[in-house]
Amino acid sequence: MNRDITEAKRAEVELQIAAAAFQAHLGIMVADARGNILKVNETFKRITGYSDAEVVGNNPRMFSSGHHNAAFYRRLWKRVMATGSWEGEIWNQRKNGELFPEWLTISAVYDADGVLTNYVATMSDISERKAAEEEIHQLAFYDPLTSFANRRLFMDRMETALIELNRHQRCGALLVIDIDRFNHINDTLGHLAGDQLLQRVAQRLGKMLRDTDTLARLGSDEFAVLVEGVDVSPRQTRRLAEHIAQKLLVALDEPIKFAKEQVMVTACVGITIISDSQRSAEDYLQQVDMALLQAKANGRRVIRFFDPSMQATLLIQVKLEADLRQALRRHQWRLYYQPQVNRFGHFTGVEALLRWQHPERGMVSPGEFIPLLESSGLINEVGEWVIEDACRQLARWAATPFLRELTISVNISPLQFRDSDFLSRLQQIFIRTKAPLERLKLEVTETLFVEARDDARDKMLSLKAQGVRFSLDDFGTGYSSLAYLAQLPLDQLKVDQSFVHQVLESSANAAIVESTIALAKSLNLDVIAEGVETEQQKAWLLAHGCNTFQGYLFGRPMPVDAIEKALMVQPS
Repeated sequence: MNRDITEAKRAEVELQIAAAAFQAHLGIMVADARGNILKVNETFKRITGYSDAEVVGNNPRMFSSGHHNAAFYRRLWKRVMATGSWEGEIWNQRKNGELFPEWLTISAVYDADGVLTNYVATMSDISERKAAEEEIHQLAFYDPLTSFANRRLFMDRMETALIELNRHQRCGALLVIDIDRFNHINDTLGHLAGDQLLQRVAQRLGKMLRDTDTLARLGSDEFAVLVEGVDVSPRQTRRLAEHIAQKLLVALDEPIKFAKEQVMVTACVGITIISDSQRSAEDYLQQVDMALLQAKANGRRVIRFFDPSMQATLLIQVKLEADLRQALRRHQWRLYYQPQVNRFGHFTGVEALLRWQHPERGMVSPGEFIPLLESSGLINEVGEWVIEDACRQLARWAATPFLRELTISVNISPLQFRDSDFLSRLQQIFIRTKAPLERLKLEVTETLFVEARDDARDKMLSLKAQGVRFSLDDFGTGYSSLAYLAQLPLDQLKVDQSFVHQVLESSANAAIVESTIALAKSLNLDVIAEGVETEQQKAWLLAHGCNTFQGYLFGRPMPVDAIEKALMVQPS
């Protein structure tokens, strides 16, 4: 009897445990040996939306989503019969018709004699986990702004394309599209409008491509297109790639409209043909970037293909930039001076011109290194050296009677002038050199006043109060505006050499120079013409009221000792 009581208590405890388990957070379904449902718990009903009456006595096939084929279920039940259980992810259907993913475990139950009596299934709704996984995947591989591929996914597709290229000996094409002057759009309309514009651009580009093409946003305003398995012929692939590029540019022709604005968008395209599986995805991206740089250097709405010569040019440029960073420390910079003369040929001043004495290449052209100085951010450091060296020269000349009246003109980059520390650094130079500032002339260009005009004017006024004078260089070649010209504390207008060279042959250029001279006089500004190379040009300028000149007719840029000798022998 004691044994019976013990067994009864054990059975009672087991029933309590089973009852507690049946109310767990997992959905539980119990079926008989034929698979008909005997019982389900509350969690199961909450997940599926069915009541007891709707499921008891029915086969679990009622939950089938149609997501899996018959072969899937045959494998499932074969596993249950062979091992007693199956576990895995499966898609089922709720009462309202909604499909949902669940993690399902099916276990077969046998009695003491080994006879199958029941099946017990436990399930958990993994919809939220799947959604989180999908979101993580989306963030990892897709651009959140445009929903197209990001750089990571694009590089994966590139690697796969290279494998396929090797296997099937077919060519592909890589295109990179960069929006022209996107920063200007951001600055004028705001970043929200910039984001909306990028979304519209991506949509338009996507509509022009095949389903097999991959469109990705690689950076701020840069999109890439991978065209796979095109043709065995690189020539045919090139033609197709150019056709696709033209289609993409045409897709941007229609203005993009915002609430109160509409924007005309243009872009440049760089293209490289993928035909060598020995190259890496990074190699091809480097090639297409070079092609894009060439396209952007040639204006707007330009298409350029990669050419091996581009790589050689880039390597030279990279080496030059590396050397450029060492030039100041190694004392390779030189100041040359070009004479500025009056109508009688007497020196009134000089323009300081930067030269780079490279240890291997000799004298490097300013046309090569000035853009590198600006793009690399070295223009402030080197520009400061130029001003200081010129100021020291002014201080030395101040002690020599026939040199003390000379002015020195120094070109100032807009990037230098806009720097927040520009004035304070100049002040330190003035203190160190003790230069006569009334002999220092800073040459600025019109691009300085396109943005932050008031800030530029305030800085000019501050320097003007100390005696520094200002000359507006290259007048007429940029954004000429009489409105801002009248507001600036200028002392001189400099007629650009491109006009001076043509005054005798071109009536249009002659009219521009004549108007510039008249304008300068009406504003009480001095005027100087640069690039004067012949007596005939000088005579024309004199006849039209210009009395100060600079150009090869009066002397080429030369080192300081040469300019001093030239000053000593000038006509009295």
